[in-house]
Parts: sequence; C-alpha cells; structure tokens
Amino acid sequence: MSKEHPQVATPANRDSSGRSGTSASQQRRRNAWEAICLGGWAVTATIATMLNPAWVQLLERQTQAFFFEARGAVVPPKDIVIVAIDESSLSQGEFFQADPQRYSDLEPIQAWPWQRSAYATVVDRLVAAGAKAVAIDLIFSTPSSYGEADDRRLAQTLQQHSSQIVLASQYAQLDTPQGFMTQIEMPLLEFCETDRCLGFINFLLEPDGRIHQFGEQFLAHLMHHAPPEQAEVLEQLPTFAESTLKAAQIDHPPRSGNSIFFYGPAQTFNQIPFWQVLDSTTWKNNLQSGAFFKDKIVLIGSTALAHQDFHFAPFSGSWLYPQRMSGVEIHANAIATLQEGKAIGEAIPNVPLRGLLVLAGVAASGWLLSRPKQPFKRLAGGIGLAIAWTGVSYALFTQARLIVPVAIPATAIAFSGVSLLVTGSIHEQLRKQKLRDTLKHYVTSPIVQEIISQQEDFEDLRRERELALAGKVLGGRYQIVKVLGSGGFSETYVAEDSQRPGNPYCVVKQLRVISDDPNTLKLARRLFATEAETLERLGQHDQIPQLLASFEENNEFYLVQEFIQGHPLNYEILPNRSLPEAKVIHILFDLLEVLAFVHAQGVIHRDLKPANIMRRLRDSRLVIIDFGIARKITTQLAESSPETKYTVSVGTPGYMPSEQSSGRPQFNSDIYALGMTAIYALTGKSPHTLIHDADTGAVLWRTEAVVSDEFAAILDRMVHHDFTQRYRSVLEVRIALTPLILPSAAIDGSVVPADDLVATEANTIAANTIAAADRSVTADAEATIDLPEDWMNQ
Repeated sequence: MSKEHPQVATPANRDSSGRSGTSASQQRRRNAWEAICLGGWAVTATIATMLNPAWVQLLERQTQAFFFEARGAVVPPKDIVIVAIDESSLSQGEFFQADPQRYSDLEPIQAWPWQRSAYATVVDRLVAAGAKAVAIDLIFSTPSSYGEADDRRLAQTLQQHSSQIVLASQYAQLDTPQGFMTQIEMPLLEFCETDRCLGFINFLLEPDGRIHQFGEQFLAHLMHHAPPEQAEVLEQLPTFAESTLKAAQIDHPPRSGNSIFFYGPAQTFNQIPFWQVLDSTTWKNNLQSGAFFKDKIVLIGSTALAHQDFHFAPFSGSWLYPQRMSGVEIHANAIATLQEGKAIGEAIPNVPLRGLLVLAGVAASGWLLSRPKQPFKRLAGGIGLAIAWTGVSYALFTQARLIVPVAIPATAIAFSGVSLLVTGSIHEQLRKQKLRDTLKHYVTSPIVQEIISQQEDFEDLRRERELALAGKVLGGRYQIVKVLGSGGFSETYVAEDSQRPGNPYCVVKQLRVISDDPNTLKLARRLFATEAETLERLGQHDQIPQLLASFEENNEFYLVQEFIQGHPLNYEILPNRSLPEAKVIHILFDLLEVLAFVHAQGVIHRDLKPANIMRRLRDSRLVIIDFGIARKITTQLAESSPETKYTVSVGTPGYMPSEQSSGRPQFNSDIYALGMTAIYALTGKSPHTLIHDADTGAVLWRTEAVVSDEFAAILDRMVHHDFTQRYRSVLEVRIALTPLILPSAAIDGSVVPADDLVATEANTIAANTIAAADRSVTADAEATIDLPEDWMNQ
C-alpha cells in the first residue's frame, strides 16, 4: 500500500526552537573548531616566517629554485665568456704526442696539471685581443711541478697585465690540534702582490644544499660564526665577482638584494675550450685571431668532470636539470647579475612586517574559505588560493626580482582548506549518522524513501530495517513478512496469521507512543481501545478493511486489519494521463457511497487520495484504507498535556483544503479531497501543481480536461475554497451526480434507477450524515500535540 507523505504542521515554538537551538549550538561548535584550525594555521605560518628556521629556508629556497626552472633560461650578457678547461682540452695531449711538430702549441697541456706557461700564453692572447678582464678560477697556491721557470713565465704575464687580471683565493677550514681554523688559501705572492688582483670563490650553501646568494653572504656567515679571536685577524677579501668587474672597470648598479639571478642551466654562457685559444690555428681560424674576445670579460675555469668543481644551484640537481653547475659558471651568473643590476632581494626586508604579511594573507584566505558550506568547495578554494599566492609570488620573483614568502603561507592556505574539509566532513558524517539513526525507524515512509533515494549512504537502511524485523512475531501469532510503511506515529507491516488456516496475510499497524509517563500510557490505552471500536464499526462496510484484532505488547499498541489484495488507485490515475469522464464518475460515485458510511460513524478520514484507495483484486471494488487512527490517538494524547499546545494538521498538499490545513477539518473536507482526486483523474495533473485563482481561491483546472459542463460544475463545488459553499454532505453530491451516473453506470453493468437510488440513500444514511455534518468537530479539528524536543530523533 503506497503512501504519500502527510503534511504535518510541527510545533512552531518549543520544538522548532529546540531543534534550531541544537542546530545553532552545533553550528557554533563547528565554527569554533574551524576558527581554531584557521587561526592555528595563520599563527603557525607567521611564527615560522618570522623565526625562519632551517626547514623554512629549505622550503623557500626549493620554491625559488622551482621558480627559476619554471621561468626557463634567459639570454645572458654576451660580453661574458668562459674559456673552459673541459674534457676536450684535457685530451689534447694525445694529439701532441702523436705529432709533436704539428701540435707544438699543445705541448704545455699534454698532461694534467698543465704547465703554467699555457695560462700565460692564453692570458697574453686574450689581453692582446682586447678582453676587458681575465679572471682565472684556479688557485696557484703551490709552486709549479714543472720548475721555477714555469712559475716565472706566468708571473711575468700576470704582472704585465695586473690591472686586468683576477686570481682566485678561498677561505679554507683546517683541522688542527687546537680545533678547526679558517685560513685563506691564496696564490703565490709572485703572482699577485696586492689584494686588488684577488677574489675569493666561496659561496654559502643554503639548507637545500644549493648556492643562491653572492659570496658576501658566505663571508658574513663566516665572520658571524668564527671565534672572536679569529674574526678579528681574518682578512676580508672581495668576492671573485666584485674583483672581476673592478678589473674590467665596470661600475655596476647598487645591489638590490643578496640572491644571484641565474640565467639558465649549465652551458647557458658561451664557452670556448681552452685548447682552442692556445692552439695558433684555431686561434686564427675559429676565433678570428682573438677578435671574438674584444671588450669581453673572460673567465678561465674547469668544467671537466674529472676536477669535481660542480655544485648544486638553481637549474641543477633537479628532475628537469639533473646536471650540477660548474663553479666557473656560477661565477659567470654572479658577475652578470651584478653587471646588469638584477640581484634578487626581499620584498619586505623587515622580518616583523614580513610576518604580518603572512598573517594577513593566511587569515584573509581562511575567512574566504569559510564562506562556502560544502567541504570540497573549501578544499578546492584552499588549493586555488594557494596557487594564486604562488602565482603572484612567481610573478614578483621573475619580473620584479622580489622575494616574498611562498612555501609557508601557500602551504598554510592549502592546509586551511584541508582542515575545513576534514572538520566539514566529520560534521557531515555526524549529521548523516544522526539522520541515519532517525531515518532507520521510518525507513518505509515515502518522504524517507525520497531522502534515501537521493543519498547513496542510506540505500541500505531499508534492507537493514526489513532484515531486523523479518520473522518477528507479534502478539504470539503475527509473523512479520514485510514492512509496508512508517511515519512519525506508526509503522505498518504485512504479517502472516499463524493461528488461522493457511496462514493468511493480514496488515498489522503498530502505534508509537513516545512517552514513558504511566499516565500517558494509561490514557493511550484507553484511547486505543476507543479507536479500535471505531475501526471495528467502520470495518463492517465491505469496502473498508475489517479489524481482525487489537492488542498491546511491551507498551506498544497494535491493530490487525484485513489484508486487501490489489493495487492502489494511483496505479490507474497517473500523471499526464486522463481518464474518461464516465469512468471518473463511476469511481467517484462508488467512493461517495463508502464515504457516506464513514461520515455516518462520525469519522472524518482527512487523508483521502489515490494512494489511500485500493482496487480490490477479487471484485475490482474500491476500498478506502488508512484512517489515521495512530495520528488521532497521538493528537488526543497531546491534548491532555498541561504544557503549551501546538496545532497539528494531517493531510496531503493538494488534497487538503484550507480549513483542514489550519487544523479545523469538516466532514466536507473529505468531499474536497475526493473532488481533487476526480480532477487529477480527468486532467492528469497532480493537485499540488494546479493553479488557484488569486482572488477567489478557485482551482483553475477546466482548460486541462475534456469534461461536460454539468460534471465540471459539480466538481467545482466539491473543491470550493470556502467550505460553507461546498456540498454539506455526501448525500448532496450523490444526488447531484445522479443524472450523470445513469449512462456511466453501464461501465460495470449495474444501472440503478435514479428515483430508487435517491430513496435508498435518503432512507439509509441521510439522517445520520446530515446530523453528523451539523455536529461540531472542533474537538478533533483543534487537536494539539506536545512533542518532546528530540521527537525528530525518535
């Protein structure tokens, strides 16, 4: 037996305020947890940014290296060239040994270490060709293994061009018996007599293991951490890059930051193999007798793998650029950065202000993320805002050469979204579990089934409920076979009667009394007995289910009624399908006869609709079911409560007239419901979708159906907005239909003369029906219900 959900005007004061108060409290708790999470991430990011520990530096430097790689290589200055001591130069000794006369120029580099005369020859040629400066990334700190003459040859060249030459030196840490000591490793004095031709080649390794900053930061770090007695006597040399630009007589712009602008990966700068400068033939042919080096800064250094002068830097040691960068190439990037004024600096040098930026950014992002209510939208928003922060930071880094905190605030924003997802998901799961616990008691209710159909998580509730009840025996004889339906007041089962021959089916309705109060149970027991007697009388009609038994078990009340085998009328009255007028008249006339009997017993059905009308299989007669006894008992129980009372109206939208909606049903409220059922059958339009006249309240349905004026006039009066203008009794409707029933009665072969019909009706039910219609039903219509605050969870 299919059931459309009734409309119940739930308590508008205490219950609504109780539920809304509980909901508000839960929302406040949820908001508090979200605020704690969001505030926690904002404060954590701020503190981390301000303290700047090694792990924060690691993340930020890794992000900057990623920015460099995402930007890609850019064209370096063309006036910086590397003369590379590469693998090809190291292998030139083979050519000399094969033909000493032809490759006599290569004699000084036939074996490593090379003769220093080779460097002298190359320097002479470069300076003579017009190079602005020659910087040698090699430390000549020990005498040549080829003898003093070899050193004198190089010294002569270096002294001759001393103003354009820069030699490498470095700060080295020595392990002595007294502990670690820092010492400057310098070239021989004969090669460089003053600091003007020196430049130290050390760089500071960042927590990510890469070189990011100029050499000055290494020296600052060294002086900061050196013992005071060493720091006082330790000579502070210029960097290799600064000395080179000074030797080239280039005044670079003031440095705007401490970080090097890396132009690209290894071999971004133009490289010429060392041997090509040394060999006269390639010098003349390939390098145009040195014209290639005119007005250029030339760096001489090793790029050969054998010398292991390779370091991690941006564009190196990553998945995209696995090759490490040679030291001479890092110097080339540092020199080019200074020369072009492209040093990268902090956008906000002041550390507290930098922390405030992060606090404001993360907090504002958290506020934006808290606006949507859906957890996954919050997660997506967190990721989106983190990407946006990263994107802005990337633009500042690559275009304005400014560093703003990226990794920490972006991570905090993303985790804010994750936190909101987690808290929202937990809240949602708790809400669903609470709803699940509520719904599983009413799983067969139509409105609950609609909820379940839209929630995959609840699809198993129906099965769980049916499995839990399957086989349960009630009253020692009624074994549950299937759950038919449930509502806030009752649950209905199909059961087998084990004490009757053949174990026939019956319908068992359980009445829920949500109270442990003995007085309430006592009153419920008395009301139950009274209503059972009413059902007993109603069941005497052939087209109303017969009451078979009533009993109490474990403070629960049960009604056992005849099982009607057939189908509900809403299997015949379908949306967008119209029934013929004659069939609708016959349906209406048949139901009016049953309804006349019901009203004669002083009962208003209050929920007449196709779903509560069965077409009996054995004889095709219409049977009215579901008289709402459970709702009536619960309402009367509430009337006895000394607390504030709340009006309850029972019915289904579209079939329920206005006076019933306001809690004052009349006998002719059932006539309205039958009229709407007939209009639904004629139009194929569900009653709740029909339009009502704004002024009169009349139902505008005639244009949707093919119907005679006579029948339409009857239906219009049946569904009149004002119950005082409606037919007062079922008898009046049957009399009005009598002229139309004669031709239509032939549908089932039973034609009753109109005079006999009217006479029969007048003799059997007129007096009772009219008398019942004249009685006030205020006591029932004004039924109130006092429900507990957690009634939705019962």
